[in-house]
Amino acid sequence: MTGLDIDKRSTALVVIDLQKGIAAMDRQFAPYSADTVIQNAARMAEAFRKNNMPVFLVHVVSSEAERLNMIVDDNPWAQSRPQQMPADWSDFAAELGRADSDIVITKKQWGAFYGTDLELQLRRRGIRTIVLCGIATNYGVESTARFAYEYGFNQIFAEDAMTSMSAEVHNLAISAVFRRMGRVRKTQDILENLR
Repeated sequence: MTGLDIDKRSTALVVIDLQKGIAAMDRQFAPYSADTVIQNAARMAEAFRKNNMPVFLVHVVSSEAERLNMIVDDNPWAQSRPQQMPADWSDFAAELGRADSDIVITKKQWGAFYGTDLELQLRRRGIRTIVLCGIATNYGVESTARFAYEYGFNQIFAEDAMTSMSAEVHNLAISAVFRRMGRVRKTQDILENLR
């Protein structure tokens, strides 16, 4: 179950929304804390960089005018997202140790593909497999994963490097969605395959 046989020439890490504003939201993440997710993502980013493998850091950046304001029954972010964003809201978590070689993708919605050049940047580098992690499992990560699946990318999901607003929705995405689109592993399993 743990064997991944990662091809270092065609695999990239894609980190979703591990930015200061989201990590600091006044809510209880589960089943993992934002700190745990960031630490695990940082460990993978370091290993990818040491192996000269691409690291894609994705963050959401939007002004009040650009923000999606759909009419919905339930907006999980409404209570925790400030009306006026702090200046560093979109900055990546410092623990990720952003490197000059990292590719930054800026998005305005949940997924990292729609309206960005993520697919183009992956294809130009000959990437066939992506390792996905981030916050929130069933929003930004799942939306990105669904596009990646439709674009034909192989996927590895770092289960303990993502989290959501409850363990229930995190586990539902893992068991009912991600296992049908790729391989679900722990951070340590992924790191062992990069040695």
